[in-house]
Amino acid sequence: MAILSGFKSTVLLWFLILSACGNAPKANFTANTEEKPTIIPPKKIVVAANKTNDYLPLLEGKKVAIVANQTSVIFKTDSTYTHIVDSLQTLQINIKKVFAPEHGFRGKVDAGEHVKDGVDTKTGLPLISLYGKNRKPNNTQLKDIDVVLFDIQDVGVRFYTYIATLQLVMEACAENNIKVVVLDRPNPNGHYVDGPTMETEHRGFLGMTNIPLVYGMTIAEYATMINEEGWLNGNKKADLTIIKLNNYKHTSDYNLPIRPSPNLPNNTAITLYPSLGLFEGMNINAGRGTEFQFQRYGAPFLDSTKYGFTYTPQPNFGSKNPKHKGKLCYGNDLSKSERMNTMTLKWIIDAYENSTDKSNVFLTSGFTKHAGTDKLQKQIESGMSESEIKKTWQPAIEEFKKIRAKYLIYN
Repeated sequence: MAILSGFKSTVLLWFLILSACGNAPKANFTANTEEKPTIIPPKKIVVAANKTNDYLPLLEGKKVAIVANQTSVIFKTDSTYTHIVDSLQTLQINIKKVFAPEHGFRGKVDAGEHVKDGVDTKTGLPLISLYGKNRKPNNTQLKDIDVVLFDIQDVGVRFYTYIATLQLVMEACAENNIKVVVLDRPNPNGHYVDGPTMETEHRGFLGMTNIPLVYGMTIAEYATMINEEGWLNGNKKADLTIIKLNNYKHTSDYNLPIRPSPNLPNNTAITLYPSLGLFEGMNINAGRGTEFQFQRYGAPFLDSTKYGFTYTPQPNFGSKNPKHKGKLCYGNDLSKSERMNTMTLKWIIDAYENSTDKSNVFLTSGFTKHAGTDKLQKQIESGMSESEIKKTWQPAIEEFKKIRAKYLIYN
């Protein structure tokens, strides 16, 4: 045993010597030398409201008005948060009043339903509606205000009315020499530009500037563009400060933790909204009156032989009187849709082509206001394909992109 042991030691010694000289015989095992890739998770997006050190100095010692709704929160974790009004009151900021956009301060009012002035029961602050008697703050409402803080989650679609409210607030502040501070939030549809561009003759609260239906900017980027391009009334400029996001890119896939309005309950609805939102100007139900708002569409007069999916809209949160209430609707379920990178007309065209009464499809005035042009309805009715229609959008989109490029913060 001692001899055998000595022999093993000698063999091992020679193996080590040869290894050092690079002449060792190959061992009968394979070393795993492949390096495992280091996966670096993306940094968490920080909304501007959380960056209190950046904007509190602009508010301290000032009389402040806030434009806010249920999305105006400061996050503690991904799922816990405090409303910015509550936080600023705790920090002794002198908030004088709250301006409420469409759907109200707490975000519970139906689309298109007027929001009333009142008092917020939680904070005791006066609430002034910007979706009621007036949509632009008047001089009396802004009297003695030094700063207006704007913090609302947008979804990047022209006919979503929060950007119209932003523009009118900026305009009123410019006229009254009041500072505006915009707290930025991610745009969940900020990764592309698409759709028909608003035509001047059709401007209104569903589109106050000549931008494409999907404009690919955060609300602070858009505010800067409004200001610098002279789009405020009288070519005025607001005294504008924006507080930027951290770790955001336009390609970021952002999960909204709070529904931005009653009928956009989840990411699927938000990604489909640029395409299905045009149904608001049609006699087609887009899921209102169900728990799948903007994730399906249908109507009683769509050809029942063409669709295997049916549903019946009923009054619910956010929709007291949905289109075709209590009637069986034939249509499509889109609730399994992935994130979209373009706006599509295929479902609008599908509904028109498979209608048993084509004269009953378009609510002409409403459709034009949403589309921003009266051409789109005519194009669909004439039988143009989606690709043919989208080609007609491109010159205006390219012109807009040149303007947009000047104001992008998160390249």
